[in-house]
Amino acid sequence: MIARTLTQALLEALQYQPAVVLLGARQVGKTTLAQQLLTTHKALYVDLEDYIERAGVMQNPKLFCEQHKDELIIFDEIQNTPDLFPVLRGIIDQRRREGREAGQFLLLGSASLELVKQAGERLAGRVAYLDMTPLHALEVGKANVETLWTRGGFPQSYLSASDEESFRKRKYLIRSYLEKDIPFFDRSVPQETMQRLWLMLAHLQGQPFNASQIAENLGLDYRKVIAYTDLLVDLMLVRRLQPFHANIGKRLVKTPFLYIRDSGLLHALLTIQHWDTLITHPIAGASWEGFVIENLLAVAPEGVIPFFYRTSAGAEIDLILLFPDQSKLAMEIKRNPRPKLSKGFYISQQDLQPQHSYVVTPEEKVFPLDEHTTQIGLYGLMQRLQAM
Repeated sequence: MIARTLTQALLEALQYQPAVVLLGARQVGKTTLAQQLLTTHKALYVDLEDYIERAGVMQNPKLFCEQHKDELIIFDEIQNTPDLFPVLRGIIDQRRREGREAGQFLLLGSASLELVKQAGERLAGRVAYLDMTPLHALEVGKANVETLWTRGGFPQSYLSASDEESFRKRKYLIRSYLEKDIPFFDRSVPQETMQRLWLMLAHLQGQPFNASQIAENLGLDYRKVIAYTDLLVDLMLVRRLQPFHANIGKRLVKTPFLYIRDSGLLHALLTIQHWDTLITHPIAGASWEGFVIENLLAVAPEGVIPFFYRTSAGAEIDLILLFPDQSKLAMEIKRNPRPKLSKGFYISQQDLQPQHSYVVTPEEKVFPLDEHTTQIGLYGLMQRLQAM
């Protein structure tokens, strides 16, 4: 079993908050991580996707929680029972008056926006949020980055005995989302339409999101394209990377860029099974870019906000990390280990004045390009970010 770096943050959150919400895509490893607590804590695991277990809780949720008041109750797939939130609020408030504060409930969910909204409305001031990503490079080790990029970070896919087995598991996961998860959140979405949209977004990896153009290609109203894409974002399958807005007197590109978040799902959508196929595929550069972005954000310090920067004149930087103190780091992502930096990169540096700039390549070598710019491998940069 691969140790997850989120474990320590989860343990700390349970020490100071009554409830912790652990968010992440389906099969990303939330349940596995939570069930490890059964061996270290006095805890009870409840699968709310299971009809019998859900009915047993919801028949009298207050009584159920009272019967297990001395245990950490882990509610998995909490989005299935939104009516549970006000009950948990009352229980937390009652226990707070009795002098008990932290470590009462761990709530696992497979959708971000709606679950955060529900918990935020009902459990304000009583809950901590943690995002669980697929496996990242620091978790699998430097020697396994190529495999991670090819197969993606969903544990069952990454740990498969062969690329063929990994590919089958990812195709099954995509089918599961289309047939089960997406209809759960919006039954009005036609399965075939969502499948075609998802595939089109894969082909458009790392490009500006033009809903009107996609709608025309799919024969849809552009508002439906936006709504369906929003659902993929909410399910933590797609990242909408927003533009950085700077008051610098230049015309900036304001359209967000979209990325399929897990490289393995991207490759499965595009029928890429093997490393040799990937590195010669036209999507390789955009795939590497998305892979690097997701890995860096998986270990970025709390409170960091990601952006890209591009002007209408062509100056651009792939990733800007804005820290809470308003300092910035700039990342230009290149698949070529001997990259040539464009004039637009240096213009962007002048525009943004980042604290430092990095050129991220697959080669794990570190050397300065100039006083303010360092070429570095993905693994090495992740180590630096994690240490901040």
